[in-house]
Amino acid sequence: MTTASPAPLSLEGSCHCGAVRLTLPSAPEKATACNCSLCRRLGGLWVYYEFGTVRIEGHPEHTDGYVWGDRTLRTVRCRTCGCATHWEPLDLKEGARHGVNLSNFEPALVASVQVRHFDGADTWTFLD
Repeated sequence: MTTASPAPLSLEGSCHCGAVRLTLPSAPEKATACNCSLCRRLGGLWVYYEFGTVRIEGHPEHTDGYVWGDRTLRTVRCRTCGCATHWEPLDLKEGARHGVNLSNFEPALVASVQVRHFDGADTWTFLD
């Protein structure tokens, strides 16, 4: 008797209304949960990729951005449903990366990654 291998994890996600769709270039191994003043409000679970490697459909025509603090990145959300989808660097120098909010993907993909907790509120270090 052969056992079927599990279905591959979907690397496609979207905001709640579907206006912004994201496709990851590969499955993430780790994600970051941050407690800084913005991330704790967004509830974001961030995975990181080289800028331009994540396919993002519906951006910028269906999104709004928010720039704050040290003005190094823009946090992007869907203009219709308000879900934070990703952040992108303002300075697109070589090696730039962006963060994708893994909370917009299927629970099976979220469950497959190790979540690291980052203290962005005080110590600016990982807590694990």
